[in-house]
Amino acid sequence: MRSIGVIGTTALFLLMGFTASANGRQEKQEEKDKPAKQEQQAKPERQQQAKRQQEQQHKQQQQQAKSQQDQQRQQQRRQQDDSAKQQQQDKSAKQEQQQQAKGQRDEQRQQRHQRQNDRSAHQRTPEQIHTQQVAWQGDRARSWQSEHRTWQQRGGYNGYRVPDDRFRSYYGQDHGFRIYRLPVIYVGGHRHFQYGGYWFGLIDPWPEYWSNDWYDRDDVYVDYYGDGYYLYNRRYPGDRIAISFYLN
Repeated sequence: MRSIGVIGTTALFLLMGFTASANGRQEKQEEKDKPAKQEQQAKPERQQQAKRQQEQQHKQQQQQAKSQQDQQRQQQRRQQDDSAKQQQQDKSAKQEQQQQAKGQRDEQRQQRHQRQNDRSAHQRTPEQIHTQQVAWQGDRARSWQSEHRTWQQRGGYNGYRVPDDRFRSYYGQDHGFRIYRLPVIYVGGHRHFQYGGYWFGLIDPWPEYWSNDWYDRDDVYVDYYGDGYYLYNRRYPGDRIAISFYLN
């Protein structure tokens, strides 16, 4: 019976030894398997992180490409704007040169006509001068302040309008002349004069206090004031006579 007990005890120790050894091997195996399991768990996270980095890099590349395209478009627009601006400046300069050349030609032609008219005026006989004075007296006002009217009072100017470039070349305060130098005709009860390539007529009578031969001796000029064209006499700068332009 004692032998059986010893054997049983020995067997129990052996069984416990085997169990402990098996448990130890299992723990060692689990320790070995643990890094692999952790590596397997961490692999999807690294893949996702790498994917996010690639997406971010791709987005940055797209943004850089878009920014470069925008800069190129802006540069092209600036170049186009500069080119259009330069073309407009060249066109304006050419037009200005043409206008100046035309103005010079017209001025020279007008000066030739004035010299011819001057010679004709100096060659007038006393009878011709007297006849002109009598004719001009018919256009003289008795009370200019009450007889003359502005274009606003007449309802506004509705006649021919001289182009601005042409007007600046021949009319205004800087372009004075004397009427006796000009071709003069009498149409529809009004005197018409040719100057600067156009005919214009006096709509108002001339003031009674102007000299009898003001059309011979006084410098006059044509200007636009507020509501229409007027004839000014430099000797009487406060007066303006309403006039109208005509093509023929």
